Amino acid sequence: MADPIVALSIFFGLILILVVLLKVVKLPRLLRSKALKDKTIMEDILKQLYHVESNGGNAGINDISGALELKRKKVLGLIEKATTLNLITSREGYLSLTKAGKEYALKIIRIHRLWEKYLSEKTGISKLDWHPSAEEMEHKLSPEQVETIDSELGNPRFDPHGDPIPTEQGDIGLVNWRPLPSLHTGTTAKIVHIEDEPDVIYRQIIDKKLNIGAQIKVLESNEQVVRIFSEGNEYNFTPIVAANISVAEMRQKELFDERSQRLSELQDGEKGKIIGISSECRGANRRRLLDLGFIRGTEIIPEFYSPMKDPRAYLVRNTLIALRNNQADHILVLKS
Repeated sequence: MADPIVALSIFFGLILILVVLLKVVKLPRLLRSKALKDKTIMEDILKQLYHVESNGGNAGINDISGALELKRKKVLGLIEKATTLNLITSREGYLSLTKAGKEYALKIIRIHRLWEKYLSEKTGISKLDWHPSAEEMEHKLSPEQVETIDSELGNPRFDPHGDPIPTEQGDIGLVNWRPLPSLHTGTTAKIVHIEDEPDVIYRQIIDKKLNIGAQIKVLESNEQVVRIFSEGNEYNFTPIVAANISVAEMRQKELFDERSQRLSELQDGEKGKIIGISSECRGANRRRLLDLGFIRGTEIIPEFYSPMKDPRAYLVRNTLIALRNNQADHILVLKS
């Protein structure tokens, strides 16, 4: 019989060899994982600095770590690395992007906004999920994949929130927005941008079904409330929330029709005439509505509700067509 001590030594020796082998196999994977995580955080730092500088502000290390909810030590190490790569400079406690840093940030922003545009045009994903998905994909897509998406979408200039999409060369279009609270009472305008951060404010706006392209009229604007009329409804916002909505004043030749409203709000016995489909209705959903006859000038009559009042049947060109309320929200009509 073998010596028990020798057998035990062999056993523990095998265990030790196994542990070492596992570490050898896992170490490259762990290193790759750490490198990818550090790359993601550095890109987030560059993007955050770009947004701060674009708004005319300054940021230090504490500001960046607070905005990204990361430990100061972690951010400091990556900022030092970005400095050695000539992406960031520091002066008097404030950080600034170099030319190379700005170009890098714009590449990340381009991917983010193109991916949001892709989700809005090619998928049925909720708009509340566009931003989180883009936050992840902006660090994963290759340059070749990005240009394929750009080409497939027809080289769009703006993302679904109204933000300009940087070109492949890093050029970004100028916008002529005004924050909603800056408009005087009686002013008519179109919504051209809805800021999707912070999420809690974005949800407040989206819950009211206000979309890019919607016409609005300011009924009241002061330090306590911003009250507007749009698509047959009145909406009240605090100035802080309203500041996340940007608008362009309507030109004189553009008419604001206070009679327009969403199809979903037509009551039994009422008739309407279609005046358009919201720009929020995109891709296959928009084509389907047009194919079904929901075109400008068509008369439409609400007929039957389902037991839960959603969907609802509408008489269009002598044909009954069922739509869910969230689909009918995108069809604008004049009540007749």
